Amino acid sequence: MIISPPFLPDAGLALPTGTNPDPMMDAVDQFECAHGIYPIAFDRRWHGGVHLQPDTKDKVYAIADGEVVAYRVCQQAIDDGASHTGFVLLKHTTETGDGRTLTFYSLYMHLLPLAEYQQHSANANEMPEFLRMPTGAPAAQVPPAVSGGGKKVRRKDVLGWLGKYEGMPHLHFEIFTTPAGFDAYFRHTQLGNETPTPSEGTDWWGHAYFVIPAGSNFLRLPTGTNADNKLHGIKFEPGQAGSNALPLLVETYFSKGAKYTNVWSVAQDGTRTLLTPQPVEEKDYEYDLYKHATALYATCPSDGYELLRFGRILSATPTLAADACVTWMKVTWAANQVGYIDINDSNIHKFSDADFLSLMGWRKVSDANTPFDSDGLCDVHALKKLLADAAPHEVPAVAGERPEAHKTNVLSAYVKGNAQVRQQLRGFICNAPSEWDSTHNEQRYAKLLDEGGSYHGNQQGYSDFLKYLKEVQFWDKTGLPAGQKLWFFHPLAFIRHFRKCGWLSKNELSQIYSESKYTVLGKAGEEYREKYRPAINGTFRKYGIGTQVRGSHFFGQIAVESYYMMVVRETSVAISAAVRNNHASIMPELNGYLNSPPAIVAYFHNYEHNIGLGNSSVGDGVKFRGRGFKQLTGRYNYSEYWVFRGWLDSSSYNHAWFSSHPPADGPVINNPELVGNDAYSCVDTAGFFCTRYPVEKAADGGISEAASRAVSRIVNPYDVNSPPLRWTETQNAYRILGDKS
Repeated sequence: MIISPPFLPDAGLALPTGTNPDPMMDAVDQFECAHGIYPIAFDRRWHGGVHLQPDTKDKVYAIADGEVVAYRVCQQAIDDGASHTGFVLLKHTTETGDGRTLTFYSLYMHLLPLAEYQQHSANANEMPEFLRMPTGAPAAQVPPAVSGGGKKVRRKDVLGWLGKYEGMPHLHFEIFTTPAGFDAYFRHTQLGNETPTPSEGTDWWGHAYFVIPAGSNFLRLPTGTNADNKLHGIKFEPGQAGSNALPLLVETYFSKGAKYTNVWSVAQDGTRTLLTPQPVEEKDYEYDLYKHATALYATCPSDGYELLRFGRILSATPTLAADACVTWMKVTWAANQVGYIDINDSNIHKFSDADFLSLMGWRKVSDANTPFDSDGLCDVHALKKLLADAAPHEVPAVAGERPEAHKTNVLSAYVKGNAQVRQQLRGFICNAPSEWDSTHNEQRYAKLLDEGGSYHGNQQGYSDFLKYLKEVQFWDKTGLPAGQKLWFFHPLAFIRHFRKCGWLSKNELSQIYSESKYTVLGKAGEEYREKYRPAINGTFRKYGIGTQVRGSHFFGQIAVESYYMMVVRETSVAISAAVRNNHASIMPELNGYLNSPPAIVAYFHNYEHNIGLGNSSVGDGVKFRGRGFKQLTGRYNYSEYWVFRGWLDSSSYNHAWFSSHPPADGPVINNPELVGNDAYSCVDTAGFFCTRYPVEKAADGGISEAASRAVSRIVNPYDVNSPPLRWTETQNAYRILGDKS
């Protein structure tokens, strides 16, 4: 799932750091206005979105690929130029994991009218063509909304420019799901479960979370360490032994090679106390994962690698025996007390951001504790208390300020000045009707006339409010059921959370490489992309490649290494034209490497007896030629990968394990062809290479030609001609994966 905010300031393009893992969202968070509080307005009316106000007039971008549901393009403002009523509503369908489809909607309201483009230096030609003409007569005060008619937009397409409402420049921005869409996705998570139970499934992404029960024992050092504080050659810094009085919630994540850990103690009432004032950094932890996995989990470093990264094995076919899965984690178990605990213990429950834990502030507000009564006004105790609490924080009234405007300022000042309240509201996922649905308007808003209501004693004001509301509402053009409650999210919290996912949908992967690349073989690119997409997603998750920067470098390199995912066996211009034209070198070699076309066998004699590659036997050149996305090459590298996967005992490191007999005489894993024939292994070898060698570290240098060349020197130091193409393809991939507009 690729998603970004509706504004893309340059400040957000900074490289992430440990304490600032998402600079773009941090920058856009600053645009949230003091007015337009989510999820409630000052008068207890539902407010389904937030108001965003960037520093200057700015473009509004689509947050993800989507289908246009409805829109309104205005020629001019209303209310003597004070308000803009243009909007775009999009529907997004994407993926967040193997078999996990998420459907949601995004709304962009108060877009600049066409008549004001010139004075704000806005260029309508930057928008899709359908947004360049008003949706009704130019003279109309509020032109009609129209249905989207199946129109599509891409992420980062310009939907308009920042407009205003009642003289206040801002974008009203919403994200919601339908009841069916909400249930289809979130019933598989821990949302709403106050006592979450870990799943054995593999729906895992983002940060990891470990719930450690009270009374757990922490050790000064892992069991088995020697006098030098080393375990299998890996050194551990001593901590303090002891036991935690309260349950602990441990959060871990990675950024630029380091591991960061936050720890909270959890009281009986669910309140948390942070034990780590700053995230605890373990420098180079991620860069050292391969080294530690091969040392600590010799029988299957691949499984051990996942244990060290996730705290559990996500692969479908784990190899490690149960007693070999001990995983030591350094945890702050009390104030200034740090010790080691085996997080593989079944009593320690393991989760990720995919679970939407209540312990991390996610609260499903529905059914018995719905925040809205039958009139559609907020009635939940916690939110009413919030409004009452705001009263002592009264702010001075401004001369000529309307009463309702003053109440707005009181509530806004309270929420903006209370970080804890603001954070709580961000975690609310609320079930309520849309304010853009005109169904039962009179019944829903009647209480606004009651004593204490915004329009008490002001029947004309109330009538004008309903008239205006009816003019701007547009639900009849959406095709969505009327009178139905929806599920609303704080939109910036939603985007920040799902940006951690990194799972590429079919549509998103199709944009990485131009379809024209595939015409050389006369096949559609989809055939190749869909063959490898599940493996790409699994590999990105396993090796931490799914960031914008690392993912861009990955695709930039395999564009050359495997010719846009089409050539997963090494070929060469030295191979005859006849062989190339028949594509024999890139078809599955069903008869094995020993029956390869003569031209191929002849070419790979260049690899014979290459000591650097570990080729020691006759025929090793063609037998261990490059295969997979990265072109794994040589007996030595094949053996290292086989050891990593647990297929070859590390004691057989003389590399004689691969039989010289045809693969039909032995198990399938004896056959180096597995790297070319098995889609997962084909991609996993590339991830293995990235973690085995310092590719990740070089890629973390950012999106620059220098960083691309550094990665290229590691991936293929002998290819001096392709670095410019690798850099070009890295930039092309970043246009899709990155936030730069």
